[in-house]
Amino acid sequence: MAKTYRRSQWSHGLFILPYLSAFALLLVFPLFWGIWLSLHKVDLFGPGRFVGLANYVRVFADPVFLQALRNTIVFVIVSVPSLVALGLFLALALNRTTRATSFFRGLFFSSSVLSVTIVTLIWRFVFIPGDGLMSVIFKHLGAEPIHFLSTSGWSLFSIGVATVWWCLGLPMMLFLAALQQIPADLYEAAALDNASPWRVLTRITLPSIARTIMLVTIIQIVMQFQLFGQAQLMTNGGPNGTSRPLVMYIYEVGFVRWDIGKGAAASQILFLIILCAAMAQYVVSTRKTEN
Repeated sequence: MAKTYRRSQWSHGLFILPYLSAFALLLVFPLFWGIWLSLHKVDLFGPGRFVGLANYVRVFADPVFLQALRNTIVFVIVSVPSLVALGLFLALALNRTTRATSFFRGLFFSSSVLSVTIVTLIWRFVFIPGDGLMSVIFKHLGAEPIHFLSTSGWSLFSIGVATVWWCLGLPMMLFLAALQQIPADLYEAAALDNASPWRVLTRITLPSIARTIMLVTIIQIVMQFQLFGQAQLMTNGGPNGTSRPLVMYIYEVGFVRWDIGKGAAASQILFLIILCAAMAQYVVSTRKTEN
């Protein structure tokens, strides 16, 4: 019986073998290969030469990298809370079973299924100087139009607006799913105690979906640190690199200048930043939940 049981365990393991193979091929192998590349002076035209941490030193000494890092951190700090807050607000507003709420759920989620090319095209029509929607509004109000896509400071703001509009559907749906799992008995008990809406929100609703808030925050941190397509298509990192994110810097170093080792080092730094940010958010949220 023992031998038969062990054979059965190994045969069950065969069901996960395709997934493990794909995981190792598409995630584990590229991770370790990227680390190997970051420790070598290598391009696509010859064998690599081991240089240790020299690529990392070059990256941190590059002012363009530091500017891209600052742009990305500012973008994440602004966009992630906006996505979490707006997603939660929409979920609370649409947490009803009516035809109107079903329509608006589909309406707000519809932007999430669009490709980055379509999203940037839509928002370029909004922000483009001259005949863009914002320029028309400014002219109608008698104000001087702002060149959002070509003005330092406004370019990153424009990318953030387009990104929040594009990514808002997923947080909203995750919050809706969490809200619908809260037992109705809690709200009935609060109604019997004449609890105010604010008290119900802070004492019942938010504590009940605390883990979902943590999940949405971590997902958005990981996603927004990987900003690339919107910046590439809307501003191309300009003006003067004020809207260039880290992923665009990695692309330019690795695939425009063919400095593969330096690009790999920058990508490993980005990976560590995302990992640390996600883990810090997880630890803080877990402690709050336990308390």
